[in-house]
Amino acid sequence: MQYKGVLTKMQTEIADPIQYYLVFESDFIHMNQLLDKTLTISLEGYQCLACGLEKKIFRQGFCYDDFYKQPQVGDWVMRPELSKAHLGIEDRDLEYEKKVQLQPHIVYLANSSNVKVGVTRKSQVPTRWIDQGAHEAIEIVEVPNRYLAGITEVALKEHVADKTNWRKMLKNDIEDEKLIDYRERLKPFIPEEAKEYFIETNTETALHFPVLQYPTKVKSLNLEKTPHYTGVLKGIKGQYLIFEDDTVFNIRNNEGTVVALSIQ
Repeated sequence: MQYKGVLTKMQTEIADPIQYYLVFESDFIHMNQLLDKTLTISLEGYQCLACGLEKKIFRQGFCYDDFYKQPQVGDWVMRPELSKAHLGIEDRDLEYEKKVQLQPHIVYLANSSNVKVGVTRKSQVPTRWIDQGAHEAIEIVEVPNRYLAGITEVALKEHVADKTNWRKMLKNDIEDEKLIDYRERLKPFIPEEAKEYFIETNTETALHFPVLQYPTKVKSLNLEKTPHYTGVLKGIKGQYLIFEDDTVFNIRNNEGTVVALSIQ
């Protein structure tokens, strides 16, 4: 079987294990069904996710021009504390920013390589945790806008990590933690504006990934350096494909890349 299309992050479905789908313009591939099969990934070109032109990707699936003008990659996306839509202040497109920022957001703890704090829209739970390769997660606060979530994250990351060690995550070098205990220890550090939104009673969410074999020494596939790669798919975790020879391929980091996918 052969497919061709522009890479975008895999769609996911909560199940045991997580179900993954790679979506091309005219194809919908259930990736779990490809475990233990030989895949060949070939670089065919690039296509900006915004303008649709055949332009080199700069970051996050966008060409250089669109990265600096599209609202979905404004600074407030990576730094929620910079959100200003609740004040009626525009960054790039106030209508878009209101739509995204002025909705319920979750500040959470997730454990993928270590316990970290993060922010996501409520509608993106548990998708965000799946994309990070977290095997357990729990909500801390649910606030009405992105700004409040952002200032809460800034306050809490003084006391807990806010980054994932992606290599440890992929090697499954993890330990289970009592996230409820972490949440209680962090409660006093929540900013005054967000204290009323603390979630008093909830439980951890456990996530299981479709992995038959974890890598022992992670090797990241760079299609610019290796435009044709063939390997046996052994697992999927986060947004990574894991192959038998310890090669891993980050789908999300390659958004906007046009590839040909051959399955044997």
